[in-house]
Amino acid sequence: MVVVVLTACPAGLRGHLTRWLLEVSPGVYVGKVSARVREQLWLQIQDLCKDGRAIMIHSKRGDQGLDFRVHKHDWEPVNFDGVHLIRRPAAPSSQSPMRKGWSNASKYRHARKVK
Repeated sequence: MVVVVLTACPAGLRGHLTRWLLEVSPGVYVGKVSARVREQLWLQIQDLCKDGRAIMIHSKRGDQGLDFRVHKHDWEPVNFDGVHLIRRPAAPSSQSPMRKGWSNASKYRHARKVK
């Protein structure tokens, strides 16, 4: 079993994947293909994806029964004691130059003074 999720990829790649997999939702493809076809599909995804992102989940022998592949994605696969997990990036901390507790009116007033 193979699941491919595409984000912001060209229509040509989406059309190419529909030859082998079933598109169950926009950008989500599911199917059962051989390992050789799966490898070739992944190479095509990497070549044709351009600025888009892709995740492939496929069945594999082992405790989990699946494996991940990612292409230009913020989330990254990690191996944690033999268990494959996906790590989300840390949330960026936004430091505002304004002190906490100021009202919106005082922020706007201060912004007008700075201009």
